[in-house]
Amino acid sequence: MLSINISSFFKVPYRPNNFSPRFVLLFVSSMASSTKVTVEYAKSGRSSCKKCDEKIPAKSVRLGLVSKHPQGFDQTKWHHLDCFPFSSDFVSSVEDITGFSLLQNKDKETLEKLINTEIATLQKVSDANSDKIDRKQKETCAQGDSEHELSKQKRLKLSATEEEPVLEMAFSISDVRDTYKDAILLPKWRAFQTIIYLEQDDGLHASSKIAAFDFDGCLANTNVRRVGADAWSLMHPSIPEKLQSLYNDGYKLVIFTNESNIERWKKSRQAAVDSKIGRLEQFIKVAGVPIQVFIACGLSKIKPEDPFRKPKTGMWNIMKKQFNSGVPIDMDQSFYVGDAAGRQGDHSDADIRFAQAIGLRFYVPEEFFEKET
Repeated sequence: MLSINISSFFKVPYRPNNFSPRFVLLFVSSMASSTKVTVEYAKSGRSSCKKCDEKIPAKSVRLGLVSKHPQGFDQTKWHHLDCFPFSSDFVSSVEDITGFSLLQNKDKETLEKLINTEIATLQKVSDANSDKIDRKQKETCAQGDSEHELSKQKRLKLSATEEEPVLEMAFSISDVRDTYKDAILLPKWRAFQTIIYLEQDDGLHASSKIAAFDFDGCLANTNVRRVGADAWSLMHPSIPEKLQSLYNDGYKLVIFTNESNIERWKKSRQAAVDSKIGRLEQFIKVAGVPIQVFIACGLSKIKPEDPFRKPKTGMWNIMKKQFNSGVPIDMDQSFYVGDAAGRQGDHSDADIRFAQAIGLRFYVPEEFFEKET
């Protein structure tokens, strides 16, 4: 019997409820260290199978391969269970599957049986065809270096066409602006590509410990129908005290928030910018501690996807590389709090996926701000 024990790999304490006994799997190839492995329940029916091009129903089994772009972003290729390209590379390290401990027991059993069956089948096929494979390898080597080079170039070309283009993320001071397109930013706020950030809040210090938060629905109660710097309230009364305690414990506080209205409202972009930044500045005053802020203004349904909009990790990468004074981040002590956790009634699962992609412990606001200190 194959033993699977990967609870130590998955640090997200939030466990989805009310899901059917179907799940999502991602297998990592042992041949490529940049590929990730995770398992979770499917949260929407928007993904399409890379083999058959059919939609993958919500809460159904989907298998995916997650590869790293050179610029640090994850790219996932999803498959139906029956369409997944099983190979010995993908199933040789099943103990590395993160999130396995979050599955229901019957799903764990199903997954383990699946892996055992696939491994046995692959081994049987491998043994039966070992001689044939050896002969074919020898024939391939005998074809000559020129044919091998042509084959290699063809594979590289095909591989390149499969990857979606990504936006350039190299940070340059010369590209920083005090306006976002036609909107003027308040003092200390700057724009780079599709993000707006608070250049330096008074008293803010670099730290190896990062306490990161979403804003709308997590720290602040806001409404898309209401515009204005005053149109917000605290989500939880304990927030100021909690943030002050973290700051005193040596944490750097950072807000990562999406705000597509800044991009979408072309005719009233200044109002959208003033509203978002105004709320953030008022919140920081109420919190009484310095906070670093990054606002992703890109739209959600564009190709190529905006690298800064959560669940993409662009805002985190910019903070880590450019705005933490070179101090290495202690991932074991750092964490992220957000309300978009894919629960019933949540508007999305962007926050939990953002945390997972980075490797941060994840909390929902109710758990973090309402639990006993």
